[in-house]
Amino acid sequence: MKDTLHKASMEAGKIIKEYFETKFQIESKDVISNLVTEVDKKSEAIIIGIIRSEFPEHSILSEEIGSLDADSDVKWIIDPIDGTINYAHSIPLCCVSIGVEKKGEIILGVVYNPLSGEYFFAEKGKGAFLNDKKISVSQEDNFGKSLLVTGFPYDTSNNPHKPVTVFAEFVNKDIPVRRLGSAALDLCWTACGRFDGFWEYNLNPWDVAAGYLIMTEAGGLVTDFANEKYSVYKKEILATNGLIHNDMLNVIQKVKQ
Repeated sequence: MKDTLHKASMEAGKIIKEYFETKFQIESKDVISNLVTEVDKKSEAIIIGIIRSEFPEHSILSEEIGSLDADSDVKWIIDPIDGTINYAHSIPLCCVSIGVEKKGEIILGVVYNPLSGEYFFAEKGKGAFLNDKKISVSQEDNFGKSLLVTGFPYDTSNNPHKPVTVFAEFVNKDIPVRRLGSAALDLCWTACGRFDGFWEYNLNPWDVAAGYLIMTEAGGLVTDFANEKYSVYKKEILATNGLIHNDMLNVIQKVKQ
């Protein structure tokens, strides 16, 4: 499956790179700011075609086409372009994200940004890598010195978790916060120590499946906002180096209360 995962991500990356900064069709989905492009669909078709050719019996869950269920213990969880809004505006912060789930556990994951050439990979129990170099989370234990990253849901104004209020709480503590526009890259950049912590709301499995494995294999801690065990099917995620986890939880839970 590793070879198929690599091939699918690389071939999709070629499509993404080919169409970058060209004219292509862009549509809105459920809300006007939630975009899908013809390149998303082309990338998805390439990925699914490669998986189907090698493992026709496996299930697939992909952002644009939805669920293709089969009688299998294995499911491929696909985001053909994570960071579509960036891509549509010629911002080179986007990626292919593919996770492989077996019996409810993510066992393989790739996050590939063909525009930067960064290829993140993890296999369950074997560590996480960036372009074949092993990566690990940061060792920053001083919350005041940390660098955080987040994203905002499309329904920010109506979200019960009050994401803007939480964001303001961190900023008011003089902690720098960035927003890349791709949850998969947020997780990977935290996994390799560029960021110390990441949180976000209203995510889908395809946004986080690969990044979650990469993050945990890099030594990170991932939970929900109640500090309970994380699942890629949950809507909220807190991923840190483990050393500032409680500090971030305290801020998030304070606002929620």
